[in-house]
Amino acid sequence: MSSSAPTQNQEPGQEPDREPGQEPDREPDQKPEQDPGDKKDAAQEEKTEEVKEEKAEEEKKERTEEKKKEVKEVKEPAMGFIYNRRTGEFLGRTASSWGLILLFYLVFYGFLAAMFLLTMWVMLLTLDDNVPKHQDRVPSPGLVIRPHAAEISFNRSNPADYSGYVQQLHQFLQPYEDSRQEQNELCLVGEYTLQDGEPLKKACQFKRSLLRYCSGLSDTSFGYSDGKPCVLIKMNRIIGLKPIGDPYVNCTSKVPDGNAPLEMLYFPSDGRIDKMFFPYYGKKAHPDYVQPLVAVKLLLTKEDYNVEQTVECKLEGSDLRNNDDRDKSLGRVIFRVKVFQ
Repeated sequence: MSSSAPTQNQEPGQEPDREPGQEPDREPDQKPEQDPGDKKDAAQEEKTEEVKEEKAEEEKKERTEEKKKEVKEVKEPAMGFIYNRRTGEFLGRTASSWGLILLFYLVFYGFLAAMFLLTMWVMLLTLDDNVPKHQDRVPSPGLVIRPHAAEISFNRSNPADYSGYVQQLHQFLQPYEDSRQEQNELCLVGEYTLQDGEPLKKACQFKRSLLRYCSGLSDTSFGYSDGKPCVLIKMNRIIGLKPIGDPYVNCTSKVPDGNAPLEMLYFPSDGRIDKMFFPYYGKKAHPDYVQPLVAVKLLLTKEDYNVEQTVECKLEGSDLRNNDDRDKSLGRVIFRVKVFQ
């Protein structure tokens, strides 16, 4: 209590009495002297900050380099797709990946090829070299004519008009030359030539000379120079066909009103197709076979010139069909002739 009394009686502005050894009071804004340990800590913090700044600069440089690499890769995308140096990929795949995928496709397509070859081999075992497996396309043969034209039109006074027709007929009759047909067999007239047990079938003779005035031997123009043209008619080949009866070709003409029917001559006589030319065994087993022909000579008169004649020829005298409205060429053929004087 006694020590506080003098302090209370002290005048304003007067410094308080201090006891011996007591430090004077510091001003609020006066800083204490820095301790040496604090200086060391500050130095370490400065070094740490410098290290961080260096690391930050290094990271910044690395990011800049990576960006440059990315820009370079973007500039050259095709080269990077073909071959990537960093990953060693070629066309987007590594060597092991390419090896596995090639092995897979090799096994896969090899299996498919083996299945296909096995299927083909089994199917070929069921086929015959001489006879087709399915023959249900046409039940009866069709008729075709030579020269091959639906309309025969020419001027008999101008050889250039009919030279094409004549050339076709000569070329078509080459396999029927007498010298070549004499090498074939003389078969029985009116009888089927059955050769089921023989591997190579013989062919029956059909000589060109049988067509007489339409053979092109005595008259090399086949009557075209006289305005009386010849037309050759043949049947399509059908393997195993044996017509019942005695087939022959019959032709009729459709002429304008007031004109007489067109007269015709047939070679062989009556347009007969002998049964000895049947059956046909196929091109491989019957290589020398030739179809029998019927030649029709159209005897046009002066009244028939400059008039279009429509001629229809049909197979008659057998079970072969010739009146199917769905197939106009089945057992028949229609053509037109017009001769100018």
